[in-house]
Amino acid sequence: MPQYLIAGYLPDDFDPSQADEATGREIHALNKEMIAAGVRKFACGLGSTKSLRARTDGGVLITDGPYLETKEHIGGFWILECADMDEAVAWARKAVAATRGQGEVREIFFNPGTD
Repeated sequence: MPQYLIAGYLPDDFDPSQADEATGREIHALNKEMIAAGVRKFACGLGSTKSLRARTDGGVLITDGPYLETKEHIGGFWILECADMDEAVAWARKAVAATRGQGEVREIFFNPGTD
């Protein structure tokens, strides 16, 4: 069955101390619903970031922050196993409602074997 990444985005000026308890309860309830439905494979929120970019001299530039010329950055994600994109989008709709944010769904098209 295909797997999908549901990414939740936060505004660049997001202040975690301003997140209310109701949002946390809704996210936890959604996680429980995903587990009960058998679709959730992994979920997490994300913290501090280092960005890495290849340099023309073969080195790698490492900087603080998730700043890739955007006003939002990923705040967390779910990996779901769903029948199709429509089912993944239905779960993402619930995720956006629970987080009061925005997000995207991407099909995971490469899942390396364990051998």
